[in-house]
Order: sequence, then C-alpha cells, then structure tokens
Amino acid sequence: MVTAKSTGGPSRLPSTNRDRGFLGEKIAAQYLQKQGYLILSSNYRCVFGEIDIIARDGDEIVFVEVKSRTSSAFGDPEVSVTLSKQKKLSRTALRYLENHGLYGRKARFDVLAVRMTSRGNTIRHIRDAFELAL
Repeated sequence: MVTAKSTGGPSRLPSTNRDRGFLGEKIAAQYLQKQGYLILSSNYRCVFGEIDIIARDGDEIVFVEVKSRTSSAFGDPEVSVTLSKQKKLSRTALRYLENHGLYGRKARFDVLAVRMTSRGNTIRHIRDAFELAL
C-alpha cells in the first residue's frame, strides 16, 4: 500500500456524492498517470457493473476501484469495497478482458482511496487489493 499527498486541494469540497466521485476519479487517474500507468478506459460499463478506471501497468491490466471521502465519518474509503462489490468488479473485469481479446492476460484489482479535505488530497493506493471473486 502506498500513500501519497497531492499538492493543493480543492478550494471548495464537492457538495454531492456524484461530484465527489467524479473529482475522486479524476484525482486517481492523474495519480496513476504520474506513476507511469497508461489509462485504457474510464467508467467501463457492462451488464455486470462498472469499473472506474482500467489501466496498464507494464504488461499487467489493472482494474481500479476509486473510493472518495471528504471526512472520516463513515470510516476509511476502502472499507466500502465489500465482497459483494468485489464480485461485481470481478465479473465486469472478466467481461472487459473477453470483449477486448485480453482473456488470459495478467491482471489485478487495485483500490485507490481518495480523501479530499480543504487542506489537500491524500491518496492511498492498495495494489492487489483483492483476488478474483466469483
């Protein structure tokens, strides 16, 4: 797990869950690009669900779930990636691999927990956050 502090935060925190999610995904994508990841897709949707970011890290496909919070009232962001959510992400990832001719390719699931405050953003990157769950 890697924790990074980004410089500068939003001057005003997002007011809705949707706004917070959108901003969190933008921050996460910028963080991944700075780490050398190639973003392949954002908000990939299929019948099984949605994956926030799909990226390539070297020869590995990375399915990224982004969780954003502005406070600790409901705990750390990553705790909301439940077994049920992991199963949805797993089925969606398998569909992506199949549809893009990448089945059998090395892949993993990462979680990026983004904490947004008026003083700046903190990103916790959890590599290999969970195994394929079906």
